[in-house]
Amino acid sequence: MIKQLKKIATFVIPPSNWKLAVILIGGILVGLASYVLYISRFTSYFSDSPRTCVNCHIMAPQYATWSHSAHREATTCNDCHVPNDNFFKHYFFKAKDGMRHATIFTLRKEPQVIHIKEAGKGAVLGNCLRCHEKLFTDTRITKAENNFTQSRRERPCWECHRETPHGRVNSLSSVPNARVPLPESPVPSWLKTMMN
Repeated sequence: MIKQLKKIATFVIPPSNWKLAVILIGGILVGLASYVLYISRFTSYFSDSPRTCVNCHIMAPQYATWSHSAHREATTCNDCHVPNDNFFKHYFFKAKDGMRHATIFTLRKEPQVIHIKEAGKGAVLGNCLRCHEKLFTDTRITKAENNFTQSRRERPCWECHRETPHGRVNSLSSVPNARVPLPESPVPSWLKTMMN
């Protein structure tokens, strides 16, 4: 056992004439990684705040239309767009979707008009049904229309409710006078004063 640990240590620990170079390169990599996490507002993605979604400017029309809808009173973006039936599923979906978004935006491959993906459609539909379950069990509604529950569960909600909650979002021209909270500049104030 001790021989194996020594073998691992000799493999991991650099020779003495390389130690300074390894420490410098390691410090640079840790510094760059820390800067990337800071500038991307990494910690904000653990919250459910809708302001997090406008960290990316391309989400401004979605934020603006949501903020003018009735849904803003009771929901956040994650209430609709992320599975909420399980803690681990919730954060796994956020991480997977976030990495996809980060990759697209880093590579500058974002489309002009955003369309929801299949996994997102499943999450939204599940959350619609979870929040509006009473519409499927209220006998006053189901008696009024034959096969109400069955016909409603066979189609996604947005086939009829196309404008809920985002309206017709194509660009910021959809909501020209909307106020969208812009993310604060990641440049520290001491650096701003030094640049002026």
